[in-house]
Amino acid sequence: MRFTQKAEASSTGSTSDPERIYPWAASNVNDHHAIYKDDLELPPLEHTTEKKLITRIDLRLMITLCILYFLAFLDRVNIANAAVFNLTEDLDMTDGNKLNTALVIFFVPYVIFEVPSNILMKRLRPHVWLTGCMFMFGLVSTCQGLVSNYGGLLTTRFFLGLFETGMFPGCFYLIGMWYKRSEAQRRYTFFFASTTLAGAFGGLLASAIGKMDGLRGYSAWRWIFILEGVLTCVVAIILFFLITDFPEDAKWLSESERDYVKARLQAEQGRNALERKITVQDIINVFKDFKIVVGGFMYLGLIVPAYGYAYFAPTIIQGYGYSPIQTQLHSVPPWAAAWAFSMLVAYSSDKTRHRFGFAIFAILVAIAGFGVLLGVHNDTRTQYAALFLVTMGASVGSAYQIGFGNIGGIIAVYAFLEKDAPEYTPGYSICIAFCVLSMLSCVIYGSACLWQNRRREKMPRMVEGYEEDEEERKMGDMRQGYRYLL
Repeated sequence: MRFTQKAEASSTGSTSDPERIYPWAASNVNDHHAIYKDDLELPPLEHTTEKKLITRIDLRLMITLCILYFLAFLDRVNIANAAVFNLTEDLDMTDGNKLNTALVIFFVPYVIFEVPSNILMKRLRPHVWLTGCMFMFGLVSTCQGLVSNYGGLLTTRFFLGLFETGMFPGCFYLIGMWYKRSEAQRRYTFFFASTTLAGAFGGLLASAIGKMDGLRGYSAWRWIFILEGVLTCVVAIILFFLITDFPEDAKWLSESERDYVKARLQAEQGRNALERKITVQDIINVFKDFKIVVGGFMYLGLIVPAYGYAYFAPTIIQGYGYSPIQTQLHSVPPWAAAWAFSMLVAYSSDKTRHRFGFAIFAILVAIAGFGVLLGVHNDTRTQYAALFLVTMGASVGSAYQIGFGNIGGIIAVYAFLEKDAPEYTPGYSICIAFCVLSMLSCVIYGSACLWQNRRREKMPRMVEGYEEDEEERKMGDMRQGYRYLL
C-alpha cells in the first residue's frame, strides 16, 4: 500500500473532511502526516451516494438489531414489573431476599458465556446465532409465566441468562463490521437506547396487561411473562430472514455497493471479520492491552446503577404511594427522557468528534440524581424527578463502555434490599460509589489513549513508497497509523 501526501487527494475524497483524509481522525492532524492512497481511492458507487447508502444500511441493520435487543432487555427486566403484581406472594418469595436471588442467578451464565458466545456467533453466522438465541430466551420467558414455585423461577432465570448472553456483545460486534468508528458511536448509542425504550414500553405494556389479572385463572404477572415471551419468539422468526451477517453477504446491496462498504472499512480497520479467523494469539493480544481492563471498570461502574434502576424502579415508585397500575405508568417517563437525552448526547458527540467530556458529564448527571435520592425522603415529587437524572446519566454513560462489567448486575440486585425500603440508603450510596469508579476509569482510559496517540505522533514519519504488509493490517488499533478518538 503506497502512501501519498494530503495535497494529492483525489476527487473521490474532499480535503475538507479530516476523516476521509485521515481515517483515524484522532485529534488535530496536520499537513505533514502521510496517508494511505487506498483510503482515498474507494470503488465508485453506481446510482447512489455514500449518504444514501449508509441510510439504507441503517434502516436494514440498525432497526433489526434494535428490535432484537429491545425484546431481549424487555424479557430480562419484566420481572420488575411482574413483582408489582404479586409475583413474590404467589411464589412464596416474601421471606428474606428470594427475589434478589432470582435476579442474580440470571447473571451467572450471562457473565461466564459472554465471550465464548461471540466466538460461536462468528462460526455459526450472526443471523443464525442471534435469532436462535432470541427464540430460545423468548420461549424461556414464556415458561416463567407457567412456573408454580420458587425453584421453577430460578431455573427459568438461569436459562434466560444463558440464552441472552450473546445478544449485547454480538450486536455490537456486528455494528462494528458495517460502520466506521466516527459513524459507529451514534449507532451504538441508538442501539443501547433501545433498552430505555424497552423500559418505557415495558411499563406501558404492564399497565395494560395488569387489567388481565385473573383471566383464565392466571395472575397479571403470569400474563406479562407469557405475552412478552410469545412476542419475542414470533419476532425472532421474522428477524431470521432480515438480519444480514457481513457486507459481503448483503444481497440487498448491489455488487458495487458491497465493494464500497468493504473498502471503506478495510481502509480504516484492516481486513474484515469474514476474511480473518479468530486465533488464540488474537485473544491473548486483547488481554495484553490494559485499556481493556480499564474499559471493563468503566462499564462496571455504570452497570450497577443502571441495573439497580431497571430492576427496582417499579418497587421504588410504588413506595411513593401509587397503585400497581399507576406505578407501571409512572415508570415510563424517566425511561423516555433517558432515550431522548442519550440520542442528543450521541448526536453531539459524533458532531464534535469527542467522547470523553460527554461520558463524564453523563456520570455527573447520574450522581446528582442519586444525591437527591439520598438526601430527600419526604418529597415524592422531588424524588421522582431525581429518577429522571439517574436514568439519563446511566443510560448515556453505559453506551460508551462495553466489557466484563456485566458482573455489576450481581452487585446491583443485592444493593436494593426490602429491609432498606423506602429510603434505600445503602443502594443509592453503592450506586454513587460505582459512578465515581466509572468516572475515574474514564479519566485513566482517556489519558491512556491520549498518551498512545502522542507517542505514535513522535514515531518516525512514514515515507512515500512504504507498503504496509498483511501482518501490520492485522494489528488493528496497534498500528502506527491508528489514532484513538477522545
